[in-house]
Amino acid sequence: MTLLQRVDSPEALRALPEEALPALCAALREEIVTVCGRVGGHLGASLGAVELVVALHRVFHSPKDALVFDVGHQAYAHKLLTGRRGRMHTLRQEEGVAPFLDPAESVHDAFGAGHACTAVSVALGMAEAMAERGSLQRVVAVVGDGGLTGGLTFEGLNNAGASPHPLVVVLNDNGMSISSNVGAVARLLKSAAARDFFEALGFTYLGPVDGHALSELLPTLAEARRARRPVLVHVRTEKGRGFLPAESDRATRGHAMGPYEWRDGKLVRSRGGHATFSEAFAEALGRAMEADARVVAVTPAMLEGSALTGLKARFGERVHDVGIAEQHAVAFSAGLAAGGARPVCLLYSTFLQRAMDQLVHDVVLPGLPVTLAIDRAGLVGADGATHQGSYDIAWLRALPSLRLYVPVVGADVEPMLATALGGTGPAALRFPRGTLRQRGGCWPRPGLARRWWPSGRWRWRRWRRRGHWKAWRCWTPGWCRRWTRRPSTQRATRAAW
Repeated sequence: MTLLQRVDSPEALRALPEEALPALCAALREEIVTVCGRVGGHLGASLGAVELVVALHRVFHSPKDALVFDVGHQAYAHKLLTGRRGRMHTLRQEEGVAPFLDPAESVHDAFGAGHACTAVSVALGMAEAMAERGSLQRVVAVVGDGGLTGGLTFEGLNNAGASPHPLVVVLNDNGMSISSNVGAVARLLKSAAARDFFEALGFTYLGPVDGHALSELLPTLAEARRARRPVLVHVRTEKGRGFLPAESDRATRGHAMGPYEWRDGKLVRSRGGHATFSEAFAEALGRAMEADARVVAVTPAMLEGSALTGLKARFGERVHDVGIAEQHAVAFSAGLAAGGARPVCLLYSTFLQRAMDQLVHDVVLPGLPVTLAIDRAGLVGADGATHQGSYDIAWLRALPSLRLYVPVVGADVEPMLATALGGTGPAALRFPRGTLRQRGGCWPRPGLARRWWPSGRWRWRRWRRRGHWKAWRCWTPGWCRRWTRRPSTQRATRAAW
């Protein structure tokens, strides 16, 4: 029986002699690399947090002590140590292990979250509830430094710093979210001013400590557990630690690698053969930015996911990465539009939910020409329940004057974007995660000439085929109607797709 097979619970981990912990960390890394090679997953952050997770389970007693992970990108070692190692090969599969944390899956998952920046607020609420019950158990929020680019984390820190409850916030600082962090906070964390900042907020500041040295982590976390007031433990880690292909990935440090396999001593990653809607939109946006200097791009920490890295290299400061801050991204886009620019704000459907107020209050009500590019619209499969893009149509259609476009095939993207940018008010294009459809929807159709008109509608075309004539008309919201008439009866029927 291997060491990892023996350590299938936090109790078993705490029973190990301390000198066995480095070997356990090595086994966890090897297992994470193996699992992600088979099924894919968020590799980089989890590799960087192995020692941290081992130390947390060594010092705190889950599930009595609540470990609240922000998002869950960093929690694969946590899953392996809490009885799910035998099912990790089903990660991100139907009926398999959840891609993020799920309390229905394990009592050790104190709270489920797939969106960043929630951990401090949730953990503070749990600490308050425990205090009201007279419980002496501890609550720990494990937050990546990428989460400090989002406003919700600061709302939680502001409230927690004035609280009398013994909340522990562990800042897992690897210098990255998906890619390198942006903004002033990233600079702050690299300086001695970090201590002054968090202490001014009301926290006892411990650190920074080496997140890969158990000899530093264990006593520091033990001190934090003994505290009777809010404590922030600043832990510095390396994303992708221990896996050379991830460490060599300068853009994301192996954020979401896999599936992959080794061939002749080289890592070979599985890749799809077709372009995606994200890539098609980025190409169309690049041409729009070339043609009109007013067009700019805004994204909340999704340069890679929205295929914007090439545009960032070409256009520099005209592509704005504002960090994990969807509310700010939409409000910032509104300010750009009010100043005469033509902003295109690119974000996932599931994350647009976080900026609903800004969209209504700051974009739609003043009628500003902000174009939303809503990626991952519809069902997204392996990303789990927290990332489904199922709701945007329902609430976007309720907003007055917002034009909604849905491209059916890749060639629809550029004319729809041109029409959206040419309008005087807000617009949104929504498109799925998948690869471009090579054929389908309304176009192409036999006998039908295709032409986009400035009005934003497809022009009628008729042709005779087997005693029928048909005409298709695609409206800008992306749904199509078909009229079919039989000459023998002169009776028309209509079908909606």
